[in-house]
Amino acid sequence: MRFEVSKVLDAIEARLTTDPALARGVVDLSEVVRYADLDGGRPASLVRLGLLIDALGRYAAEENVPVYAVAPRALLSDADLTSNERMVVRRWADDGKVEVVPQIDDRVLEVAEMLGLPVLTRDREDRFRDRRPWVTDPGRLLALVSNQGGPVLVARVGRGETAPPVPRSPLGERLLARVWRCPQMNCNTYGDGGDPDSPFADMRTFTSPVSQPPPALRAGAPTCPRHGDRLKDMGARPATEVFSVRIDGVIRQRFVVSEDKAVVIGRAPEGGGVMLGQWLTDDARKWISRGHVRLALRGGEVTAQDISTNGTGIRPGGSFDDDQRITLRRDERRVLGPEDIVELYAQVHVGRSKMWASGGVVQPESVMGEAPTMAFRPVGR
Repeated sequence: MRFEVSKVLDAIEARLTTDPALARGVVDLSEVVRYADLDGGRPASLVRLGLLIDALGRYAAEENVPVYAVAPRALLSDADLTSNERMVVRRWADDGKVEVVPQIDDRVLEVAEMLGLPVLTRDREDRFRDRRPWVTDPGRLLALVSNQGGPVLVARVGRGETAPPVPRSPLGERLLARVWRCPQMNCNTYGDGGDPDSPFADMRTFTSPVSQPPPALRAGAPTCPRHGDRLKDMGARPATEVFSVRIDGVIRQRFVVSEDKAVVIGRAPEGGGVMLGQWLTDDARKWISRGHVRLALRGGEVTAQDISTNGTGIRPGGSFDDDQRITLRRDERRVLGPEDIVELYAQVHVGRSKMWASGGVVQPESVMGEAPTMAFRPVGR
C-alpha cells in the first residue's frame, strides 16, 4: 500500500508547476487534501490532489496538464497528513513544485487573476465576489462535481462544456516581464543560490528566472509570497514561446523555449529536452533521432535547426500540402513563421501552443493508475 501511494505521489509531482507559461489551473492544496467525501478516507490525504489533476486533464482534453498549487505553511506540519505526505509536501516546496505562503489569504485568486488561469475549487463564487468581481466571468471558477467515471471539473458560471481562455491581467503581464530577487539567500523561487561555499549548496533547487511565478503584491510593492520581503527588480525577463508536441492529432506535452535556453526535441535527448519515445510507434522510433531538432529563440524569432540523421520537415503556415513541405538536413536552420509546423515524422508535429487550443484526448492518462482501490462518492456542487 505504501509503495503504491508513493508511486501516485511521484506521478502527481510530475504534474505540478509554478511556471506561468505552463500552468493550466490554480488550487489551494490545503483545501483539496480535505475533500474527504471523495473517498470516505482520512480527514486529509495528499492523494486527493491526483483526483483533481485527472479532472483537469479531462476538462482540457489533454495529457500532462500542469497545476499551480498554493499551500499554507501550516500544511507542512499538518498532523492529519501522514509523516510521508508531510515530507513530500516539504520536498515539493523546496523544489519549487508548489508555492508555500504563510497564509493562503487571497493568493490563489491573485495568481489566477495575474496568469489568467481558472481557480479549481468547490467553493461558490459568492464567497469571492466582493474581493474579486471577475470570479463571475465564465470559466474563472471550475467546480469539482460528481460523475460516474470519477470527479470532473465544470465551469461554475456560463454555459458550455469548456469555458473560453482568459488573458493575463495587465498587472500580471508587467510583473512577469521582469526578473525578481528576494533578499533571503535561501529563497528557492526568487533567490540567487546563496553561499556557493556552503556544504549544502549542491542540494539546493532554484527556480529559473524564465519560469519565476508572479510576485505577490503587498501595499503596491512586488513581494516574495513565501518570505514577505520586498523583491528587487533585476531587469527584463528573457522572452519565451510556448510550444506543443502533437502526435496523431493529440497534444502530448507543452514546453517553453526561452531566449536563454534552446530546447532539443527527439526520441530521448541527452542532457534533457523534450522526450517523445514513450509515445512513438516502432517505425517512428527508428526514424526519429535521440536528439532530432533544436528550437532556439533570439530577437523575437524562433529558429529550428536539424540535428538528426533523417532530416526535419517544415510545414509553412501549417499547410500539409506535400508540395510545400521543406526538408532541413543536418545542421540546417530555418526561422519559423507564427503558424509553421515542425514535422519530425508523419503525425509527429511541433508548433506554437496558441495554434492548438485543445489536446483532443478523450481519456487522458491518469496519475491515479497505481492508487489503491478507492470508492468514489458523489461530489456536491
